[in-house]
Amino acid sequence: IPSKDDLRTEKSNQEELKDIKKPYEGTSLLQDEHNKDAKISPFKPQPPSLPKPVGLGMGGKNISFEEKVRGRRLRNSQESLTDPGETGSSTDSLKEDTSSNGQGLASGRPLDLPPMETPPFRIRTCSFSETDSEHSDPNKERLKPSRIILSPLQPSGTYPPLEDSAASTSLRTTNRIDRDCLDYSVMGRRGRSERLQRNLSDSRLLDTMVSDSASVHSMKSTYSVLNPIRPRDVRNRSFLEGSVLGNGALLGAEELDRYFPERRLGVYVATWNMQGEKGLPYNLDDLLLPADTDFAQDVYVIGVQEGCPDRREWEIRLQETLGPYYVMLYAAAHGVLYLTIFVRRDLIWFCSEVEHATVTTRIISQIKTKGAVGIGFTFFGTSFLFITSHFTSGDSKVYERILDYNKIIEALALPRNLPDTNPYRSTTSDVTTRFDEVFWFGDFNFRLNKERGEVEAILNQGVGADMSPLLQHDQLLKEMKEGSIFKGFQEAAIQFPPTYKFDIGCDVYDTTTKQRTPSYTDRILYRNRQADDIKVVKYTSCSSIKTSDHRPVIGMFQVKLRPGRDNIPLGAGQFDRSLYLEGIRRRITRELKKREAAMKNQNNSTVCTIS
Repeated sequence: IPSKDDLRTEKSNQEELKDIKKPYEGTSLLQDEHNKDAKISPFKPQPPSLPKPVGLGMGGKNISFEEKVRGRRLRNSQESLTDPGETGSSTDSLKEDTSSNGQGLASGRPLDLPPMETPPFRIRTCSFSETDSEHSDPNKERLKPSRIILSPLQPSGTYPPLEDSAASTSLRTTNRIDRDCLDYSVMGRRGRSERLQRNLSDSRLLDTMVSDSASVHSMKSTYSVLNPIRPRDVRNRSFLEGSVLGNGALLGAEELDRYFPERRLGVYVATWNMQGEKGLPYNLDDLLLPADTDFAQDVYVIGVQEGCPDRREWEIRLQETLGPYYVMLYAAAHGVLYLTIFVRRDLIWFCSEVEHATVTTRIISQIKTKGAVGIGFTFFGTSFLFITSHFTSGDSKVYERILDYNKIIEALALPRNLPDTNPYRSTTSDVTTRFDEVFWFGDFNFRLNKERGEVEAILNQGVGADMSPLLQHDQLLKEMKEGSIFKGFQEAAIQFPPTYKFDIGCDVYDTTTKQRTPSYTDRILYRNRQADDIKVVKYTSCSSIKTSDHRPVIGMFQVKLRPGRDNIPLGAGQFDRSLYLEGIRRRITRELKKREAAMKNQNNSTVCTIS
């Protein structure tokens, strides 16, 4: 039977043990209350959970009461000299704790218990959410360091959402691939590498990245956009014999789908009666590169009536404006009628040989001002015909203009050597039936059967884009409805004011003694063999160019493409190299002059100081 002294001693020992546990129990209660109230956010910093006192952890060895008291007294004596939780490093604390937990237990030396100042620190950091304590392993609790180790700080807010477009700001750094990092190029497994290479070689990848050059260049740093070619494919491919099924052909379905996944070609058509002016506009950007369009087109076709005397200068100016991305595929002229075609330089290999023909409608005149110029070629498996013409002028000469049209479709000798892609739908009496896609544009000289005063009154009413009150009196639309001209052709909705006749240099219609009625003389028409092959994207006039009494008219179209065979005579990448070099040289010279002028303006500027 224990004596009274033994009972009294055991009771006092239990009270001292409760005093040791009390601070940690209070801290655990505060920690539990905070975990209940605070929302757990994965993006906020999470300090480690409060370590449990050594000897009280689950699964730990039993420690005698004397060792606990001795350790407590030793800790209190050390705290008066220095605070190891504040001055010590996380590495040193980890080493000390490891040694104390591993060796101290075996040797029976006094163990270091956590400092008593820990609960106040936890109270100060109670704003942080704690998730580690919920998923911690009980067997690892006694191995945790006794000192507080702060976790690295992380963004306090949520991460920004990633957009689908690779041109977004969030993905610019994500898409960057460092060529020195082999992990990105090797990819570990062969299957993933082949799949990624195949995806990156698809031209559709660049559709959403065309506006972000940084992303495009970063993707190209490791993977090429070009598809790899196997030696057996090179051996089997024959460019001299046509492939019936188009399998492996240069102009076949595989190449077409790689360059045009949607099989649509962007075509830009512009027509302008220059009135024979020698002076060209200083800037042709508004004519060829409108500011309100998102992307440049694949093919640019420019037809001019009454062109400037120096035709070569006109073509150089066009090349200078379009820049190094485009090359001149072909150019033809008939008197002062000019027709020029530019294509993207990477598409030049899919064009056939180009053919052109001309027709004169006014034989008596020495200077050929009236007539037509036509250019035909095949792109992949689709044949194109572009015609620019200038019909007889005069308000009442509708019949003469119809005669001009009939003569052109009969006398324009195209194609000559190019194979007809659909001979069953062609007729010998109409050149426009011998091509898949036809664009006819120019100064047709059809007028409005309305008095000038009435036309101006309608324009001054501010009808906006609705030009139907004027178009009801348009001669061309009337003749097309009756089927006497442009059979099978269509025209996009006209939503711009009449393009003829203006006083040069201003937006005022003719103020001369003739007082000509404003009219839609400049038009762009199109025809296709298959329905819905041509879709209109834009049809308007260019009001900023005022060097002529006509305003240029522009049209943007999306044209359906079909795969071709290797039996057509290829152009083999031919283009006007000398024109290309001269245009690029002028473009560079112009940019250098702009920089020099900007530098002079900066040097001439003075800064006033107040003393």
